[in-house]
Amino acid sequence: MDVRDAVEADAERLAALTDSPQDVMRNLVHDRTVRVAEREEEIVGFVSYDAQAGTVHVTQIEGDAAVCDRLLEEPVRFAESEGMTVELLAPESETDTRDAAEAAGFEETGAGPRFEGEPTVRYRLRSP
Repeated sequence: MDVRDAVEADAERLAALTDSPQDVMRNLVHDRTVRVAEREEEIVGFVSYDAQAGTVHVTQIEGDAAVCDRLLEEPVRFAESEGMTVELLAPESETDTRDAAEAAGFEETGAGPRFEGEPTVRYRLRSP
């Protein structure tokens, strides 16, 4: 699996992965750091994140468990180099994302806000 920076041309595939409008994904690529995972030249997942006030916020992650494991390395590496913590909100139903967060050393810190009526779980990884 290869991981690279997302480009605007990836918006169509990102939209398909998330069932979101293509222009929303295009804006995401412009407004956040977005890294995509590819297998055999096909995008199989992505992670988006930004940094504010000493914390890297994972704003979206998509992919199966192995893809999420690999993609979480990206914001974690950035946070470690900057001495920042990392936060992630995961829908309760997304067990692959939650498992990947826990495997990466994130600790559950409580309930997060509801998104589209679904409860989320807040995770935090403190900088070493």
